[in-house]
Amino acid sequence: MGKILLENIKLFGFHGCMPEETFLGSYYTVNLEVELDLYPASISDDLSKTIDYVHLYHIIKEEMAINSKLLEHLAQRIIQRIKKYRIDLIKYTKIKICKENPPLQSSVDRICVVLDD
Repeated sequence: MGKILLENIKLFGFHGCMPEETFLGSYYTVNLEVELDLYPASISDDLSKTIDYVHLYHIIKEEMAINSKLLEHLAQRIIQRIKKYRIDLIKYTKIKICKENPPLQSSVDRICVVLDD
């Protein structure tokens, strides 16, 4: 077994329930972990035996461009697309999405949602 990790992907999006969140937008940080058997790719040096991290990045970027009220919903959409991409290889997926500087009355650096499947 092994893992492919995409860490600290920084994107801008318009997610949230408050009107200003869908109008002004916010910065987000995404971390993705995908567990799979990396042995075949490590022996063959063949991209088709693993998951292309560039494709994973594009899935995240495309889904981040679609507005959601809840980060939970956004995280689930991303996981479902990743599983659909290579369900034959994926054993486990975990995503963490953080909204940087959320619109709260106090000093909070970020709020995060973690979803695994």
